[in-house]
Amino acid sequence: MSGLPVITSPLLELEGVRHAFFTRQGGVSAGIYESLNVGRGSADAPADVVENRRRAAAHFGAPPQALSTCYQIHSATALVAEEPWGDARPEADGVVTARPGVVCGALAADCAPILFADPEARIVAAAHAGWKGALTGIAEATAAKMRELGARRIVAVIGPCIGPASYEVGLEFLDRFVADDAANTAFFAAGESPDKRMFDLPGFVLNRLRGAGVTTCEWVGRDTCAEEALFFSNRRAFKRGEPDFGRLLSAITLT
Repeated sequence: MSGLPVITSPLLELEGVRHAFFTRQGGVSAGIYESLNVGRGSADAPADVVENRRRAAAHFGAPPQALSTCYQIHSATALVAEEPWGDARPEADGVVTARPGVVCGALAADCAPILFADPEARIVAAAHAGWKGALTGIAEATAAKMRELGARRIVAVIGPCIGPASYEVGLEFLDRFVADDAANTAFFAAGESPDKRMFDLPGFVLNRLRGAGVTTCEWVGRDTCAEEALFFSNRRAFKRGEPDFGRLLSAITLT
């Protein structure tokens, strides 16, 4: 086991399952990517990203090729990994497996990473839920894919993501959610001006999980935008005019 600092949830402290919500600490990247940037789509030095991913895999006692993550496209697509993907990056936003040794991972930098597990059926998954993927059903799609493999009692945890006090949006964003379901107004609060609203992404994702029958679920309560020392944040980087940002990893595996 590595010495990387991680966040965990009691809901996923399950027999035969290991998980971790990694922070930005403990890697080798420099500058705006300091230090555990695992995003192969970032403009970071490729060798540094490779080393960071190696360290993350080593946290689980696994080789780098075991870490299986997607080329994330803000979709509602979840795929089954029957073996480690290694350097492959299929386009999707969820990774599901019933095979020990596959480390399912989701990358994020404000979007909501979700880790799933059914310890009895021995099935785990990781998903990336930005607002678009959350609205179109990535949580539901990942749970459904797990059930296709035999899962029946799924628990899920949302990792560090942008919190409701940090996510200011315009009225057109609100309109898109209300057009999908009028009840979605519950996840918006007043902003600093009449044309702004504050969006509760983790609350929305929890609601979608419960609607999909995953009633045992929680958010770890950590805001990526507000906690700079621990997390990368797309929104924080944008506000500062920075050209890019690092990506955080959330991962789960069967032992």
